[in-house]
This record gives sequence, structure tokens and C-alpha cells, in this order.
Amino acid sequence: MRAETFCLTPFPNFIYKILGCISVRVLAPHEYELKGSDPESGSEQGKMGSRKCGSCLSSLLIPLALWSIIVNILLYFPNGQASYASSNKLTNYVWYFEGICFSGIMMLVVAAVLLVLENDNNYKCCQSENCSKKYMTVLSMIFSALGIAFSGYCLVISALGLLQGPYCRTLDGWEYAFEGTAGRFLTDSREWIQCLEPAHVVEWNIILFSILIALSGLQVIVCLIRVVIQLSKSLCGTYSVIIQPGII
Repeated sequence: MRAETFCLTPFPNFIYKILGCISVRVLAPHEYELKGSDPESGSEQGKMGSRKCGSCLSSLLIPLALWSIIVNILLYFPNGQASYASSNKLTNYVWYFEGICFSGIMMLVVAAVLLVLENDNNYKCCQSENCSKKYMTVLSMIFSALGIAFSGYCLVISALGLLQGPYCRTLDGWEYAFEGTAGRFLTDSREWIQCLEPAHVVEWNIILFSILIALSGLQVIVCLIRVVIQLSKSLCGTYSVIIQPGII
């Protein structure tokens, strides 16, 4: 029995890294196996590179989550004062805990689980190694999807809070001075003087909500990349086909 491996299609190197090179291994005179160089059937070097990439992405979620918690907490103290939070004179979107809970604590849990799943020494769910790897891949996809949901929630709520504007004291009393402007006040700083108290609350809300949008947006991108990576792992499998004599 002879065994040969050769590439069917001359893709560029970056295509190989993403999808893998399809190879043919001669099993018998008329039987061939189409085999994708995925983490289960590829080289050990490819497996290690894939795990490092996944661990790097998961580790990136941790500082993003910590910064989301810090930024969300700062929203409770406009101009560095705590009296407005105690008297409930803050924008209502602050109380959705989008940065503290969803883009913060929940994303820390997601990152921790993904790092455990990337560990080679994790618990094997079945007797077969391939079964265990597929199970871990499915779990990784599920938690990555949860990460997209959590960070996406923070992204939407932060955007709504940014467009609504701060809750502040105007000449007419405490109100949302820019609620009906559809976000036009964001580009017209002359309107900001309508808010008399807290001082600089407009700038405070714009900066912090914008940071939350950026942080949660990065989390969505990281988790989406992880989902794509796990899909490529699960879809690139091993297939056996029968080829008639004389074709090759």
C-alpha cells in the first residue's frame, strides 16, 4: 500500500491558514481519502497555532471587560460627584448595567470558560479524543455566541444612551434636554450650555458612552472571529471517496 499527500489547489498561504490545504491520500488501488488539514487531522504545528490564536483572542476579552466595568462605574459619578447617583439624577440607561454586568462580569465568565476550553488538559467528555475535541468546539461556539449577545447588548444600550443625551437641570428644571434632537447635539457643542447641572455632564456622557461603544464593539468582533474559527474547525473534516480506475 502506498501513501502520497499532495495539494489539489494552489491557494495562497493565507488561505491555507484559514481553510487548510485539501490533500489526497492513496489508501488502496481504487480508494482515496479527501482530507482537510484542520486541527483534528492536520499537523501538530497547525493545532498549536490554532490554540494560541484562540487563547490570545480569549485573553483579549479580559482587559476589555475590566475597562467596561470601570467606564460604566464612572457614569454614576458625573463631574466626579456621587450626590447625583444617590438622588437618582442620572440618565436612565445607566441603570441597565450594560458595562458592569453584561460587557463586564458576564464577559469575564465567557473569557474564563473559553480559556479553559482551549487548554489541552481539559476534561475529556468521551472515550474518543475526536469526540471530546468536537464537544469542546461546540461549547466554544456556544460561549462565543453568548459573548456576542452580551457585548451586543452593551453596544445597543450605550448607543441609545449616547443619542438620548444626559439627564440634567435646565432653565425648565430636570429633564432630558436633547431627547428630541435625534443626536444632533453631538456635533453642535453650542447646545450643551442648556445643561446647567451637573457641570460638564454632556462631555462626561459623550466620552464615557463612546468608550463603552468602542469596547463592546471590540468584544463583538473578537467573539465573532472565534465563532468563525470554530466553524472552520467543525466544517473541515475528513471524507472518504471511491475513485474509479484510470481517473488518477
